[in-house]
Amino acid sequence: MAERDDDVGQSRDSAEGPQPAAAPPGSLRRKVEERSAVPLVFLHNAPSWVLPVTVAVLFLAGLALQGPVGAILLTVLAVFFAWLAYLTWPRFSRTEKAARCVLVSVVLALALLQTGLFAVI
Repeated sequence: MAERDDDVGQSRDSAEGPQPAAAPPGSLRRKVEERSAVPLVFLHNAPSWVLPVTVAVLFLAGLALQGPVGAILLTVLAVFFAWLAYLTWPRFSRTEKAARCVLVSVVLALALLQTGLFAVI
């Protein structure tokens, strides 16, 4: 698909409409965004298959391994999902925010079940 001349130089974000305001300097959000820059660049530069395969392996291993090992793997996955959700939170609609909260909650609930502290009937 050919790009029009008047679109040259515009970022993809500007074409999507108004963007959320930048976090004020010194805020927690700004600090988390700055600390997250290197890991995000690493994920961006990794081959496209690495992230989905890693997530799938962590999830399946977390479900397969009983006890604390499975719970730790699922907790790591939930923390990763929560981190990504936090970084992109201002851009989400209410529905998208709810979906991210449900995802993190379900993975954490599975982690709790893997500890063996709660018996499933």
